[in-house]
Amino acid sequence: MTDTYRSYTPGEKRKRAWLVLRGSKQALADAVDPGIERRIERIDARAAERGQLEAAALYRQNEKAKAALAAAKAAERAASREDRTAAKNARKEAEKRARATEQAIRRAGL
Repeated sequence: MTDTYRSYTPGEKRKRAWLVLRGSKQALADAVDPGIERRIERIDARAAERGQLEAAALYRQNEKAKAALAAAKAAERAASREDRTAAKNARKEAEKRARATEQAIRRAGL
């Protein structure tokens, strides 16, 4: 297994599965078309490029959410008695956002 995160579109998944099936049938018949392997490699390269961009975006979002959470915690600590409820609600929202970005990273397998 490789460490490269790939993000396939539904069409790429179908096309890649079809090409793998076709290539395996040809391998059983000892008549493999090298074009199939090249097409699979092109699909993988596009998915790897897209995956790299998506992973970088997820990590950026996570860093922004962590920074917003830290700012919300500091604002809650510094809030006056009248403003404490609003600051507490803002902190809770920031915590939800931070958890959501961390879950997205885990779901993506990063």
